[in-house]
Amino acid sequence: MPIFEYACRACGHEFETLVRNGERPACAQCESPDLEKKLSVFAAQGSAQAQPAPCGTCGHPGGPGSCAIN
Repeated sequence: MPIFEYACRACGHEFETLVRNGERPACAQCESPDLEKKLSVFAAQGSAQAQPAPCGTCGHPGGPGSCAIN
């Protein structure tokens, strides 16, 4: 069962809710059913670690070759 993000058109309240099949959510604050589904950022699960960017992109003041990551 997915969790969706909504913005209420009636009062502006933004919230997340678990939505089951065929269920129509209502605003958690004013109970209005007039909702706008928002775009959500998906969370990735697993052991993938963020890798450092190639040399010259870390912002080190010494420029390329002076990378602070290495």
